Amino acid sequence: MKYSLGNILYFWPKAKVESFYRQAKESNADIIYLGESVCSKRRELKLKDYLAIAKDLATSGKQVVLSTMVLLEAPSELNELKRYCDNGDFLVEANDMAAIQQLSSHNLPFVAGSALNIYNHHTLELLYKQGMSRWCMPVELSRDKLVNVVKQCEEIGIRDKFEIEVTSYGHLPLAFSARCFTARSEDRDKDDCQLCCINYPTGRITKSQEGDNLFVLNGIQTMSGECYNLTAEQQSMMGLVDIMRVHPESDNAFNVLKQLKNQQSIPLSSGHSNGYWHQIAGIHIG
Repeated sequence: MKYSLGNILYFWPKAKVESFYRQAKESNADIIYLGESVCSKRRELKLKDYLAIAKDLATSGKQVVLSTMVLLEAPSELNELKRYCDNGDFLVEANDMAAIQQLSSHNLPFVAGSALNIYNHHTLELLYKQGMSRWCMPVELSRDKLVNVVKQCEEIGIRDKFEIEVTSYGHLPLAFSARCFTARSEDRDKDDCQLCCINYPTGRITKSQEGDNLFVLNGIQTMSGECYNLTAEQQSMMGLVDIMRVHPESDNAFNVLKQLKNQQSIPLSSGHSNGYWHQIAGIHIG
């Protein structure tokens, strides 16, 4: 089993991001994802900054992957996507079909991110032929569904052609919208958001009428209200999953990686969920 550190989904100041990745360099992560995948207005770090961090991380033996935007809304964002794909040094996680088109047209391998919503072996075969070397399973799929997809991939002879990665800890990215919910929560228009999401380093919690954590608002991204926790499922993933991904919430991500490396789990408690993995409502514990 290998362990990956997902790209930072929240909007953090540049100094905090750089400090985080200095720690990541010494962490138990085998793979580290970098880049802005949520909102192009978040420009604390530019591509040249991420490339500098990537080159530094690579000196410690980590595999570095650049994550692309999920929702492209302007020509400038497409141009930035091309710069990510043409970086010349690092593998790219494609979070949009435009990225796959760009990468495959240059015969470059890529990671198929969970935002691509790949649910069957036919799509996996198509993307493998286009250069996919790793598939990050959609966050809402269950273990049983994954078992079925793997079996179908074995039947058509492609299971050993790519790695399978599962988001295993952190708030889950569930949906993206052209609207900015964080700006709306402050009664601001998206075009005049004043980058207010930087004031919420772990997003804004929304609660149900019963007072339960329902969602986390993170700019245009809606995330799960509970922290997804599959750390106790590591043994059941052996032989099925190649990589367990931890999403950065804070510096605690490094402790999670350490415990996974030591074959230990984070206890499921209030504020956690694992329902999707067990094919029940995602907010619950199975």
